[in-house]
Parts: sequence; structure tokens; C-alpha cells
Amino acid sequence: MSAAGTVMALRGVRKTYRLGAHVVPALQGVDLDVRAGELLALTGPSGSGKSTILNLCGLIDSPDEGQVLLHGQAVDARQVLASTLLRRDTIGFVFQSFNLVPVMTVAENVDYPLFLAGVPAAQRRERVAEALAQVGLSEHAAHRPDALSGGQRQRVAMARALVKRPSLVIADEPTASLDSHTAEQVLGLMRSLAHEAGAAFLIATHDERLTRRCDRVISLLDGRIVPATAATPAALAHEEVAA
Repeated sequence: MSAAGTVMALRGVRKTYRLGAHVVPALQGVDLDVRAGELLALTGPSGSGKSTILNLCGLIDSPDEGQVLLHGQAVDARQVLASTLLRRDTIGFVFQSFNLVPVMTVAENVDYPLFLAGVPAAQRRERVAEALAQVGLSEHAAHRPDALSGGQRQRVAMARALVKRPSLVIADEPTASLDSHTAEQVLGLMRSLAHEAGAAFLIATHDERLTRRCDRVISLLDGRIVPATAATPAALAHEEVAA
């Protein structure tokens, strides 16, 4: 792993999008480190660059300038096969809308990325059972998503992301559609999984319930990182445990 446990890094990244005759700057010289075992929140108004950072770190898009580094090695999403393999093996995704396959059971949804990766059936069964136990859904393995609550579906989505044992989990507004009690449960689970499994969580969010529980908060405005916010209580607690 790279220095200081950095899983994903952006260095001098610039990204623009063309809308008709107009060129819109999405990111303007961004440097960012995402570290193993932490929850890092990206905040900012719509159009500030959060989704662009998620796409770059998820190896879905590539910058116009600068570098994207995974475990210290430069990667390029334009190299489609290489980036697809890296994304399959090292990155998990969690979305606001869950993105579960409705005709599959909970276990089948969690198993699907392992099936695509060609993992043998016996290993898949073992890892699916382990992932469902981690998120407290072992007894729901045979249920379909529409039989679950929103919080349970989000936990299935997390199990599906974590079953690959990724270095990085990218989450886009993971609590936006959840009530306060359920959101708190999901947040606690995310913190536990990050700190116990050592995965880095990169989270785009407008939800203050979530940012209060993250280890670091990065604020964006007009494609730039604005001055750092004060350390959150979660970050201070995490540092005390690590000390």
C-alpha cells in the first residue's frame, strides 16, 4: 500500500464537460487522499464536483489533467479492460436507490459480483454468508428486495459492495432516502465496516447526520476544495482509538 495507508488519491486533477458550445469546469486542480479504514465525506452544493470525484475514483471517468492513483499506482479509465478489472476487484459501490435486482433474492444479489468475477461456487456461498452476517441479514437471505425495508435494502447493497473485499467503497447519498432512525443504523454499520475491515469509504452527501459521523469532511465549491472544516467528533474519537 502507498504511504500513510492511502488507497485512492487525486493529484492536480482537472475535469471539464462540454455542453453544446460551452465548456463547464467540473474540477479545477483537486488534490485528495482517501485513506484505509476511514469514512471520508464529500459535501457541497449541486454542481460542486462531488459526482465527478466519485466517477474518477470509481474508475468510471478519467481526468483531462492530473493523475488518479490507486495504491500509489497511476490508473487510467480510458484503458477499458484494465480499469474494469481494477474496479471489479478493488472497488465497491453503494447508491441512494440501492440498485438491487428485484427478481433476485438477497443472497443472489450479494452473490452477483462474485459470479461475474468467476469465483467458484463454494467460495461464493461462504463469502455471501459472511457478508450477510456482517450486515445482520443472514435470516433474510432467501427474501426478495421488495420484501425488505429501505434500511434493509441499503444493508444488502453494502453487503454486495463488501463481498468483493474491496479496498475502496464509493457511496453516493447512501442515507438520503432513509428516515433518521434507519440512517443512524446504516451510518453505524458503515463506520464499523470501515474500521474493522480496513476499507476506505468515500461518500458524497448532503446529509448532516452522516457528515457528523465521518472521520473527515471535504467541502467542494465550483470544482475546488474549500478550506478544511474542523475535525468532527467521529474523527477525534477515531484518532484516540488509534493512538
